[in-house]
Amino acid sequence: MSPPEKILPPVYSTERTAVAVGGTALLALTFQSLGIIYSDIGTSPLYVLNGIWPSSGPAPSKEDVIGGVSAIVWSLTLVPLLKYVIIVLQFGTKEGEGGTFALFQGIFPPEEQNDDDDRALTCESAFMRAHSARSSSEKLAAIKWPLLAWSLFGTALSIADSILTPAVSVTSAVAGIAVAKPDVINSITPISIAFLIALFGAQRFGVHRLGLTFAPLTLIWLLLLGGTGIYNITKYPGIFRAFDPSRLVMFFVRTKKYDYLAGILLAVTGCEAVFANLGQFNKLSIRLGFSFFVYPMLVLAYLGQGARLITDGEAVMSNIFYSTIPGPVGGALYWIVYVFAILASHDHRVLQFGEHFAGRPPPLRNDVETASVSQIQQLVGLRSLPPLRMIYTSETIQGQVYFPVVNYLLMIGTIVMVAVFKDLAKLTNAYGFAVSTVMFVTTSLVALQAYYTKHLPLIVAVGFFLIFGFFDGLFWGASLRKVPHGAWVPLMIGFVLMLAMVFWTWGKGLEDHFDGMNRKNLRHFIVVDESDSSREKKIRKRITSTQASSKPGTLTYVAGETIKSQGEDDEVEEDDETEASIKAHHTLYLVPEDQSQPRRQLARLPTCAVFHKLTSGRGVPHTFYGFLRQWPSLPRVVIFLSVKTMNVNRIPTEERYTVSKVRTLQGFYGVTYALGFRDDFNMDVNEIIERICGLESRVGVNDEPAAFANIQEIREAAKQTTHIVPHYHVVSHGIRGLGFLNAPIAWVRALLIEALYRRIATMFPETENWLGSADEIIRVGINAEI
Repeated sequence: MSPPEKILPPVYSTERTAVAVGGTALLALTFQSLGIIYSDIGTSPLYVLNGIWPSSGPAPSKEDVIGGVSAIVWSLTLVPLLKYVIIVLQFGTKEGEGGTFALFQGIFPPEEQNDDDDRALTCESAFMRAHSARSSSEKLAAIKWPLLAWSLFGTALSIADSILTPAVSVTSAVAGIAVAKPDVINSITPISIAFLIALFGAQRFGVHRLGLTFAPLTLIWLLLLGGTGIYNITKYPGIFRAFDPSRLVMFFVRTKKYDYLAGILLAVTGCEAVFANLGQFNKLSIRLGFSFFVYPMLVLAYLGQGARLITDGEAVMSNIFYSTIPGPVGGALYWIVYVFAILASHDHRVLQFGEHFAGRPPPLRNDVETASVSQIQQLVGLRSLPPLRMIYTSETIQGQVYFPVVNYLLMIGTIVMVAVFKDLAKLTNAYGFAVSTVMFVTTSLVALQAYYTKHLPLIVAVGFFLIFGFFDGLFWGASLRKVPHGAWVPLMIGFVLMLAMVFWTWGKGLEDHFDGMNRKNLRHFIVVDESDSSREKKIRKRITSTQASSKPGTLTYVAGETIKSQGEDDEVEEDDETEASIKAHHTLYLVPEDQSQPRRQLARLPTCAVFHKLTSGRGVPHTFYGFLRQWPSLPRVVIFLSVKTMNVNRIPTEERYTVSKVRTLQGFYGVTYALGFRDDFNMDVNEIIERICGLESRVGVNDEPAAFANIQEIREAAKQTTHIVPHYHVVSHGIRGLGFLNAPIAWVRALLIEALYRRIATMFPETENWLGSADEIIRVGINAEI
C-alpha cells in the first residue's frame, strides 16, 4: 500500500519566547532600542534642574547644586541602572514580556494550552478534571484578586503616564524656542499640539520602522548631551564631587526641603519603560544600550548643567538646559540641539505606548507609548481587556504591535492635557505621582515573585523590598504632596482604568468558567439510531490507540475516538468494527438534557458548516448544543475550527491546517488553523476539505468504494458552506444565603453583568482580529447564567 498522505503540518508552537539574538543582530536590536525606550529618561535633562529649582526662584548655592546633582546621579544609578536594568529585567515572563502585569503573570502563570485538546471533540473538558495548581499560585491564591488589582493599578498608572509623558516632553522641548524667540511664548500650546498629532500619526508605522528611524536621532541627541556636558564640566571640574553620596545626604539635611525629591524624581521617569518594553526587545539589548551608552551620557549632561549653574547662576535660571548650551543663545549649536530635542522627545513617546498602557515628562517620547502598547497586548491576550484590533508591525518580533483605537485615544488624552495644563510646571506636578507609584508596585511584585516563583531565599526578597521600597517610598511621598496641584489627574485616570480592567477580568472569567464547565463530549448528546446502540457501545469499548510511528503523517487513533495523521510510512490496520461500521446514512439523535424527554431526530443536510471555537479546550462548546436545539438538523460536514497564532511570522498555506476526525460519528472534524503572527486571517475551506478527503481516503482504505462515495458526498456538501460563530447572552444568577442582602447584591450583580458587561462584550466580539466577511456568518446565541 502506498504511504498515507501527510495531513499534519510541521510542528509550530503557539508559545511566544523571549527574543534571542546575538552578534550583529544583537547590536542592531540594541541600536533600535535607542529610538524606542529612552525618549523619556533620555530627554529628562530638558527639565529636571528647573524642576528642582524653578526659574521663578533664586539661584541655588554651590553646595546645593552639588548636592542636588549628586541626588540625580545616585538616583539614576540606584533606580534605572541597578533596580531595573540589572535586577528587574530578570523577572520578565517566559514570553519575554515586562511590566507590572507581566510580574503578576509570573506569580500566577496562565494555564498552558494543548493544541490537540481543541480538536478533541469527544473528550471531557479540562475543567472537569482535577489538576494540581502551581505551588506559587497555590500559596498566594487567597490574595490573587488583591494582587491582580494592585498590578492592574500599576499598569493603569502606566497608561495614565503615557498620556502625560508626551504632553510634558513635547511642551518642554517646544518651550526652548521661547528662550531664543520670547515673542512666541504664547504659541507653545498650539505648536505642541501640532507635534503631538504628528507623533501619534507616525505610530502606525510600528516599533521596527520608528525605531530604525529615530534610533540615529536618539543616538545623536545623547551624544550632544554627553558632548555639551563634557564641555560644561570644564567650567567647574569640582562638580565631580557629586559622585560622593554624602553630598546628597547633606543637601537634604541642610535644606530640609523634602519637596526637592519630586523634582529629582523627574530624572528617573521613564525607568519603568525600560522594563515595560522588554517584550519588544530583550534583556541583553536593553542592558547594553543603557549601561554603556545612555547612563554615561545622562550623567555627563547633569554634571555639565550643574557646573554651569554654579558658574553662571542667575544668568541660566530661566531655562537651565537651553541656557547652558555652549555658544550664544540662538547660535548654530543652540538650534541643532533644539531640533534634536524635539525629535528625541517626539520619537520615544509614541512607540512605547504599546507595552503596558505607559508614559512621562518634558520631551516628546515614544518609550512610554510603546510600553503601553506592549502592556495592552498582554492585557488583551490574558482577557483583562476586551478584544481590540491589533496589527503586528514586525516580521521578526511578535511583541511589536499597534492598536489603532488605543493610539487615537492616547492622542486625544494627551492633547487635552496640553490644552488644560497650559503651564509646564502644572504638567510636571501631575506627572511624577504616576511614575513613583508604578515603581513601588514593581518593587512589591518583584519581591513576591523572587520568593514564591524564583524560589530565592526569603532574605533576598525581603532585602530587595526594603531597600528599593525605601527609595520608592521617598519619591512617592514627595510626589503625593502634589496631588492637590495636578497629581490627582493620573491618580483618577489610573483608578478608573484599574476598576475597568478588574471588572472585565471578573466578567470574562465568569463567562470562560461557564464555557469550560459546560463543554460537552460530542458522543454524550448525539447518538446513532437505537438499533445500533448496543453495537455502538461495544465498538467504543474496543477502540484502542494503535502504535504510531515517530515519523511525521501516520494515521493514528487518538483516545479511542479521534483519528489524525501523524506519520508517513506506517500502515494502519483497523479493527473489523471501527469507522466503516458506522455509515453516514445511519440516523442520528439529539439527547435532551432532560432525560425524561424523547430524543430528537437530527436530519442530515447536504451542506458544510464551520463552527468557530473561540476558546480553547476539549469537547464542543455549549453553544453547539444550543444550536442543535434551535435547528434540529446536522450538516453533512461539521468542522470545529480553532485559530492559533504561532510564534513565527508566517506559515506556508499548505502547512496551516491540522485535521482530526471523530471515528464513531460520521462527518465531524476538528481543525486547527495555524497562523503566523504576521499572516492575515484567510481561512480556505477548500484546503480543509482537501485534507479531510485525504484523511477519509486513508481511513477507508479497506473499503475503497465506500470511501469514494463518502468523499464525493463531502465535496458536494462543501459547495454550500456556512460559518457559525457562537455567542453567549450572559445573565446573572441569583444570590442566596446572605439574608436581607440577597436582593441588593443580586441587583448590583445583574446591573454589572447584564447592563454593562454584556453590552461591552457585544461591542468587542472575540472575532475582532480574524473573522472574515459578516455576510458569511450565522451567529448563534445561548443564555449563559454566570
